[in-house]
Amino acid sequence: MKASYVRALRLARTVLAATGLLGLLDRLVPRSRTALWVRSWFAVYDLADLVALDTPWWTFEAADRVEAFLAARPGARVFEWGSGASTVWLGARSGSVTSVEHDPDWARQMSEVLPANAALVLRGPGRGVGPHAVGSGKPGFAGLDFAAYVDEIDAVAGLLDLIVIDGRAREACLNRAVGRLSPGGLIVLDNVERARYRDALARHAGVEVLWTHGRTPALPYPTRTALVTQPAP
Repeated sequence: MKASYVRALRLARTVLAATGLLGLLDRLVPRSRTALWVRSWFAVYDLADLVALDTPWWTFEAADRVEAFLAARPGARVFEWGSGASTVWLGARSGSVTSVEHDPDWARQMSEVLPANAALVLRGPGRGVGPHAVGSGKPGFAGLDFAAYVDEIDAVAGLLDLIVIDGRAREACLNRAVGRLSPGGLIVLDNVERARYRDALARHAGVEVLWTHGRTPALPYPTRTALVTQPAP
């Protein structure tokens, strides 16, 4: 289904480009959020196109709030599980970004657009179902161990201002992220329309969650992104 959807949009983009309508959308993007949203449909899974649109793949509300958060924290330190257009977007708005990626093909594409203040680490999954293995609930990833992927946050010293969880094994990533936030720091947990991510958040009784819901780049339907903070002691 996903592959058919992407092919249909790529075909539609070709038609729009030939008729000049894609160019019209591009001219409207800087002054219209709706135009940006519609234009982003035709950039789905096209890294260069998404980067050019300068928007992360979270709800627009979440992106607006994160942008305001980073503007108030010059030089913010960012860690990200799951790289993409968000990595470039974050690099333009923070002091440094460390992103960990599990997919070698995607990591190669990312290396071509990575900003100077961003580092990308490849940590592919191993095979394992032992007591220390960390699995992913995404279909097709059964029997894979993402422990090294989750543990990569330990390679970054000190507290972090912003942590983005938008890759594999998100429940385990959330468990690690909560203890690494600087005072007033923020966690972005994407796609919380999925019950397993909401359940993971519910297990952290001490955090505060802002649930955003609405239009999301590259998708013609609404999704949810959670913004997570820890109250001051």
